[in-house]
Amino acid sequence: MSTALESLVYSLVPKARQDEHLKRQLLAHCEEILSSHIGQTVEKDIGHLADLIKRHLLQTSPNGSSTLRFANLLSRLLEQPVLNRKHASLQFLHSLASTPTSTAITSAFLPSLAAPPPTRPSSKATTPTEPRPAQKGPRGKSKADILRDYRQQIGQPHIPESLILRDTLYLLQGISGKYVQFSVAKDAEQNKELVFADDPRYHVPAPTRALIHRLAEVGHLYQRVDTFVREREGKVGVGMIEQSLCHHLQTQLTEYYRLIAVLESQMSTAHQPDSTGRVNGADRDEDRTREEETGLTLKRLDVWIEDWRLRMRMMSVCVEGARDAQGGALVNLIHGYAENGDPFIRKFTNQLLEDVSKPFFVTLHKWLFSGELYDPFSEFFVAVDPELAHLQYMQPSLQGVGQLASDGGFGGDNIEDTSEGHAGGLQLWEQKYRFQEDMLPAFVGETFGRKIFSTGKSLNFIRYSCHDSDWVATREKLSNTGGTLQYSDIVGLERSIDAAYQIASQRLFDVFFDKYRLLDHLSALKHYLLLGHGDFVEQLMDTLGPSLSRPANALYRHNLTATLESALRSSNAQNDPPDVLRRLDARMLEYSHGEIGWDVFTLEYKVDAPIDTVLDPTAMVKYLKLFNHLWKVKRVESTLNSSWMRIAGGAKSFLRIPELDYDWHQIRLVMGEMIHFVRQLQAYCHLEVIECSWQELMAFVHKKEGDLDALIETHRAYLDRMVKKVLLLSPKAGKEENLLNHVRDVFNLVLQFREATDDLYNYCLSESARRDAEKDAARGVYTRIEQGTDRRYTEESLPGILARVKEYGASFSEKVQTIIHGLATHADLDCRFLGIRLSFSDFYKLKKEKEQHQRT
Repeated sequence: MSTALESLVYSLVPKARQDEHLKRQLLAHCEEILSSHIGQTVEKDIGHLADLIKRHLLQTSPNGSSTLRFANLLSRLLEQPVLNRKHASLQFLHSLASTPTSTAITSAFLPSLAAPPPTRPSSKATTPTEPRPAQKGPRGKSKADILRDYRQQIGQPHIPESLILRDTLYLLQGISGKYVQFSVAKDAEQNKELVFADDPRYHVPAPTRALIHRLAEVGHLYQRVDTFVREREGKVGVGMIEQSLCHHLQTQLTEYYRLIAVLESQMSTAHQPDSTGRVNGADRDEDRTREEETGLTLKRLDVWIEDWRLRMRMMSVCVEGARDAQGGALVNLIHGYAENGDPFIRKFTNQLLEDVSKPFFVTLHKWLFSGELYDPFSEFFVAVDPELAHLQYMQPSLQGVGQLASDGGFGGDNIEDTSEGHAGGLQLWEQKYRFQEDMLPAFVGETFGRKIFSTGKSLNFIRYSCHDSDWVATREKLSNTGGTLQYSDIVGLERSIDAAYQIASQRLFDVFFDKYRLLDHLSALKHYLLLGHGDFVEQLMDTLGPSLSRPANALYRHNLTATLESALRSSNAQNDPPDVLRRLDARMLEYSHGEIGWDVFTLEYKVDAPIDTVLDPTAMVKYLKLFNHLWKVKRVESTLNSSWMRIAGGAKSFLRIPELDYDWHQIRLVMGEMIHFVRQLQAYCHLEVIECSWQELMAFVHKKEGDLDALIETHRAYLDRMVKKVLLLSPKAGKEENLLNHVRDVFNLVLQFREATDDLYNYCLSESARRDAEKDAARGVYTRIEQGTDRRYTEESLPGILARVKEYGASFSEKVQTIIHGLATHADLDCRFLGIRLSFSDFYKLKKEKEQHQRT
């Protein structure tokens, strides 16, 4: 056994043949390895192993403190379910503790630069190094030694590594050395050129030059990063995210300084040159061997700098990107490097983002949970309009509106001021804060970015516009949902965003629909401006009809207001909330010469903040357009109803003129067509458009999903749908109101037809009275006939009246045919169905064919 071990030691360590002490030490170490039990299969008795360890601890520290601490740690180890090989771990630690301590010189800073295994350095430390030429002599010199001797003979030896190593350490700090320097001239990209000084005494080989070029790259990148940090330190107006970037870079550079200091300490004292530039020591080969084993060399320096080369490259890339980006765009730029397959780059980028994104998350926390935007350097993806930054939502008092019976609240100036207030409230909601997509970090995403933007706006709206007294409770609920927002917990960030969005949106809906009764206002607009309260509309039409037939300049607003209040008290509208009724007002539009009251009368519903955010001035204008159209339809229907009742009742009583029976029959036919047209149009507007749109709006309101922007968009869609369908607007550019103009022409024809039939009716009354008087005279009964008979209703005027009646009836049929033809090709399906109902039996088609046949 001992002979075999000696042969093994001699083959592996030839120096042991001459060094008896080294041979004995190596043999003892081999026997110790062979006698150890590490790795052998033994029974896993943790109790026995613990007793051995306790004995060892009692030998090292007799006071017993180490033994008690070991017992405590062992009990905690046995309770851990994660570790499976507990016995093997204890056995390994016990073996390490039992191994004798090596006498080798180790480095306190760079363990991998320490001496080789324990036995060889210890032999070098205790025994002199034996010369090796005795063994290598017969083999001759290597080519490297021959080339070295040749350069020594011609006077151009290789430069000592100690000199070039010192310059390399300078280069790593961006400083030019004695033999290697950075060029002073810079190119457009601020890249420096590495220049080797011309020294006739030394020669720098090509491999060394290439290695120095690799190492000098780190120094150049370091100088670029350091310059950026120093520039930002003395610059005014640097953003907080950029300051965080500089802080992280400075921390990295501090670690880099520490590494340089450690590397300098590792330079051997043997590297100190003498006055002649030669290295101290009698035996140069021996020193070189010792330096290669224990000291710092260029190759070892390259190994140690490799990790920092990658770091410096990443920091340099971030520095270059930071010159053209700031805030969220800078965070987004750095985040782009996180999606890399290299684990080192991914880890470095994540650490960098963790520090750089802290100011972003601080601003995000204040905006998301308080509705406050603290962004002094415009780095957040939510920006505030500087002109609106110091304005707050105003909630004007309704005192100026007054009671409906009073006249103080219906001045024209007050209406204009109210409109301006409405515009201001909507402007604050839509324009005070802006969403900047280019400043949104990619790890947040546009969907969550929109939720963050909406949540902060909603909280700000609740605080400053709605003056919510329960804001403290809402903020407390929000603070319970959100923990610490940070880059390393993206899942928690998304969860906090969703929770804050739902809480803020739900609270905002509650404020609007419970505190400010938004649903009551929407219902009031539907009942009054869209003529949903039938009894109120009939009452208003009956009471206002005589007044509106007069010229517009003969009407007064206080009379209209009194009539409106009377109609409200005479209908079921009196059961509506008082706050709704006092917002309703009657007024006149701007009129021109010749217009009557029907042309300028309108109802108005006044809203204030914060309701005007949803019912904005643009929406109220659309409501007025719908009211004016529906009011005209209602006027035409009322006119036709009254005319039909008078004609149907008078035909059997006092309109007994046989020669006009056919004409009256034709009038009733045309009037039936008109009534059918108007009622189909009314049914379409109220049942298929307004009610269906209202049901869609109510479905959204009851779900209470989304935010205030979603509510505004839903209301706008509801209103736009009604405007497009009720007014029969066409999607074709330049032809949007063609059908609407035809419908208005039909309304005018109906009113003109009614005037013509009234003239014919009056003529029949006069003629019937004259014929009755003649019959009475023939019977000897004389009745009194007034001398001032109206000359408009004489036999000479009858042909003109009949011609007007016939002309208006024919024009009505032609216009209706044009409307039906336009509806048949309309883009909207409901409008096409309206055309089918207006001529459900192809009445107008057959009528048109019959007229064409008669002409031919």
